[in-house]
Amino acid sequence: MPRTSASEVDLSKIWLFAPCSTRDLRKVRQSLDEIEVEAGEVLVEEGSTGHEFFLIVKGTAAVKRKGRKVATLGPGKWFGELALLDREPRSATIVAETDMELLVLEQRHFLGLLDTIPSLARKMLAVMASRLREADKLAFHG
Repeated sequence: MPRTSASEVDLSKIWLFAPCSTRDLRKVRQSLDEIEVEAGEVLVEEGSTGHEFFLIVKGTAAVKRKGRKVATLGPGKWFGELALLDREPRSATIVAETDMELLVLEQRHFLGLLDTIPSLARKMLAVMASRLREADKLAFHG
């Protein structure tokens, strides 16, 4: 199976960047940092203030809430998108289960992208609204 590198990831397949034109996707790509982490590394700590969004290119990560594993994330999945919008504490701890390759978008770069790619803000608002509706359903009908 051919190995996918971070620079080969099709950003148009990611919900956050789906509305972007080819030109806009180039701007997004330039704003992303590629990082590699080793198994066992804590990527995000529950309760800490976040400043970045992560997209998994290779490897898997455990999502933990209150010390209990609640999910596993793999290639193509992402986390930390709320940190792009506010400075509230992280809602979970994310730990690399394997060696990983990730794309990272820092909040300050994201805010710059919103200024140049308005469709990004509209798409994100629509997804957030959908997630809120789901959370409401679970809370009231759970």
